[in-house]
Amino acid sequence: MTSTNGSTERSRPVRTAAVISHGRVDVRAAVARVRAVAEQSGVTLLAEDADPCGADLAVALGGDGTMLRTLGRLLGSDTPLIGVNFGRVGFLAAIEPEELERDLARVFAGEYMVVELPTLEVDIGAETHVAVNDVVVTSATLGRMVEVAWAVGGEDLGTIPCDGIICSSPSGSTAYNLSNGGPVLVRGLDAMAVTFIAPHSLHARPLVLPRGPDVTIVNRTPDVDVVVLVDGHRVNEVEERAPVAVRMCAQRSLLATLPETTFFSRYRETFTSHE
Repeated sequence: MTSTNGSTERSRPVRTAAVISHGRVDVRAAVARVRAVAEQSGVTLLAEDADPCGADLAVALGGDGTMLRTLGRLLGSDTPLIGVNFGRVGFLAAIEPEELERDLARVFAGEYMVVELPTLEVDIGAETHVAVNDVVVTSATLGRMVEVAWAVGGEDLGTIPCDGIICSSPSGSTAYNLSNGGPVLVRGLDAMAVTFIAPHSLHARPLVLPRGPDVTIVNRTPDVDVVVLVDGHRVNEVEERAPVAVRMCAQRSLLATLPETTFFSRYRETFTSHE
C-alpha cells in the first residue's frame, strides 16, 4: 500500500489478519469473537506467534498501550493497525467491544481508512530509538528538579529548571503531553510538540516544531542525571552535559479507523463528553 499524509481510503478487502492482545487483560472471549467474524468474512487469521507484519491488517484488543506497542512493532511494514478498545481511554481505537462483530465485518470487507502517524527519532550517544508517541527526558531522581538546556536547529533557547521535557508526535500529543498542558496536534499535522514538565519558570511555554530541525536537550545539573523514556519505556540514563537529540523520523505508523471515527469525534468522546 502506498499512503500519503492524512488519510487514504482502503477499498481492498482483508484476506489475512493478525490479532494482538494485552497480556494483562483477559480477552480470550474477544479473540474467539474476532475468529468467528474472520471465518464468516473469509479472512485467514495468522497464528498468535506469527509475524503480524505479513498480514493485510492487524487487530489490537486492548487500550492505547497495546496500540502503541503494536504500532511500534509494525514500523517499516505495510500493515495498518485497527484497535478494539478494551482499555480505559482507548483514544486510538476505532471499535468498541459491544460493536465488535458489526464493525470488524465492515473492516474485513475493506470499509476503513488508513491514517499516517508521524514518529520521532532520538539519538543518545551511539544509540538511536524510534518513538510512536513521545520521547521524555526527565530527572533520574524522583522529586529532584533538573536544569535542562535546549536548542532547536542548533539555536540556543536557554536553560529551564524543570522536572523534564516531553517531545511528542501528533498521536502522543493527547497523552503525557496533554496532561502537562501541552498542545493537541490534530492528525494530519507533520509536527512535534515540545512541552516542559513542571517548569520553575513563568517563561517556559510549549513549542510546536515542523519537520526538519533537531531538538537538542542537555542536562546542566551537576549532581542529578536524567533518564530518557521512549513511549514510556526507560532506554538510557544520561549524565551531565551529554546531549540528547530528538527529531521527526522518516518512518510513519499506519493507524486504521472506521470512516466515521474521525480524530474530532474521538476527541469529543474522550475529552469533552464528561462535562
